Formats: sequence, structure tokens, C-alpha cells
Amino acid sequence: MQPRGWEIAPLCGLALLLCTVGPAAAEEAKAAYPAMAPLTQYRIASRDEEIALARSAAPTSISGDADVLTLGDRGYETAFKGNNGFVCLVERSWAAGFGDAEFWNPRLRAPICFNAAAVRSVLPAYLERTNWVIAGAAKSDMLGRTRAALAANTFTMPEAGAMCYMLSRQGYLSDADGHWYPHLMFFTARTDSAAWGANLSGSPIFAAQGDPEPVTTFMVPVIKWSDGTSAVMEKR
Repeated sequence: MQPRGWEIAPLCGLALLLCTVGPAAAEEAKAAYPAMAPLTQYRIASRDEEIALARSAAPTSISGDADVLTLGDRGYETAFKGNNGFVCLVERSWAAGFGDAEFWNPRLRAPICFNAAAVRSVLPAYLERTNWVIAGAAKSDMLGRTRAALAANTFTMPEAGAMCYMLSRQGYLSDADGHWYPHLMFFTARTDSAAWGANLSGSPIFAAQGDPEPVTTFMVPVIKWSDGTSAVMEKR
């Protein structure tokens, strides 16, 4: 059931994450984040703090036994080895679509916890993109590499059942919306979002289409954060 008064704009981005904003806000963001900031601004100084933030993406019953990755100077590193097939990490702004105005926003912190199917088929693309970023690749170059992988049929499509948790109230997903709402995401090959009833008036399901990735991400808001506290449903 959709909570009363809960009206949320459809989201956009690479799978995840970043909320769509109005034209004025988007132009302001473009002006504020025209290029990558120094890598140190995307790092979290305390490794333990990053581990805790990553685990806040899902309930302890899931994140407590998950692998945890943290961002180092050479990419993501395994900080904790779990045993349940899930992987939790804090994604940075370059997880967004290439056209997103906040692609280089160093403030963004998106705790996310992938299930095993998504670990195999969704997470690798983000980790590879992170390596490109650290190597100093321009956004246009990363876009070209992605298109080349699609043309060569080497781009990995989401497996059946690929999903993730984004239930952290400590995350920061965009300048416009902060941590937004706790939600689950489901990844599929590009499909008609209306077949799920997504983005329709009154529907609790939202969908984003990848570009250029042929991936549809469905987002389903839920009523509790990962710590079990209730999320405040505010009319937007």
C-alpha cells in the first residue's frame, strides 16, 4: 500500500541513486561540479567509519555477514570478508548517469548492499568505472568505453533476481534530496517500466532507464530504515 500523501518524483541515474532535480537546480549543480575534485574529497578518512556507513545500507541480519568494500587509492578494497553472498559499500557520485549534473559531486555517499546476483552482474561495472576515475579518465572517455563494450556485446546484463538494499538514513544521495527515502532496487534488462506499473500516478514503484546502458532499475520505497526506525513520509 502506498503511504498516504507520499508523492515522489521519478528518479534517474545509473542504477541508483541520484534523484532528478528541476532545471534551475540542475544548472546550478553543473556549475558547481563541472569536473572531478581531488580524490581525497571522495575518500572517507576513517576506514571504520566507511565500513559502518556501508553496513547501514541493509539490516544487520544482512549487512553483518556481508562482504564490505571501502574506497582506497587504487579502487575498492575488501575491508571485511562475509559469508552470505551480499556485498555492502558506499558508492560515490560517478555511479550516476553520465549526464547527471552531480556526477562529480564529492559530497555524495550512497550506502548500498547488493545481493549475490547483483554482485556478479551489476557491481562489476561500477567497480570498473571507479578504476577509470582513479586512473584519471575523462567522462567522455568513460562513456566511449561503455558504448564500445555494448557494441562488442561484452557489457554484462543484470542476472535474474539482481537487487540491492539502500536503507541508510546516513547516506547523502543528492544535494536536492539528501538521503531521500529507504528503498529497494531491482535491476533488469531494459524493459517497459509501465509493465511493472512504475512511474504511474499513485504507484509506489519508480523506474529509471540507463543511458547508454540497456538496463532498467526499479525502485520501491519502504517504510523503515535499516536500523528499524520508521521513515517519515513527507509529501513532495
